[in-house]
Amino acid sequence: MNRSSLLLETERFFHEKIPLARAMGVQVEEFDHTHLILTAPLEENHNHLGTAFGGSLSALATLAGYGLLWLELEDRDCHIVVRNSSISYRRPVHGQLRAICHRPTDDVLAEFKDTFRGRSKARIVLRVTIEEAGHVCVDFEACYVAIR
Repeated sequence: MNRSSLLLETERFFHEKIPLARAMGVQVEEFDHTHLILTAPLEENHNHLGTAFGGSLSALATLAGYGLLWLELEDRDCHIVVRNSSISYRRPVHGQLRAICHRPTDDVLAEFKDTFRGRSKARIVLRVTIEEAGHVCVDFEACYVAIR
């Protein structure tokens, strides 16, 4: 499957299986060996101040981590859940929401995949930032669990 088809498949999966992603207007912008980027328009995700709603920022960050694992595992039958998470809102987002899930090191990801293959269950901590105009606006970290 080529890169653009993979991104469209991921976006379609989000919109079909996670209705909030469709309502938020989530799009898969980019996926490579360093990160996954999801975006969502401010128009569908603003608060009473005209900046990004905190719940939308949290949801987009959560989806970015979920999506990175979904793509990395290439196991469409596994379940991915969040065990715990923390978020820090550093500055308001005034435009498009842009979540970047930073891919763990090859060693960390390989250990996660090996554990998943061997035990049909594994967990990993992922870091996501939401950035605007070169500034980190949100820091998010979560422990995800993949279960077959």
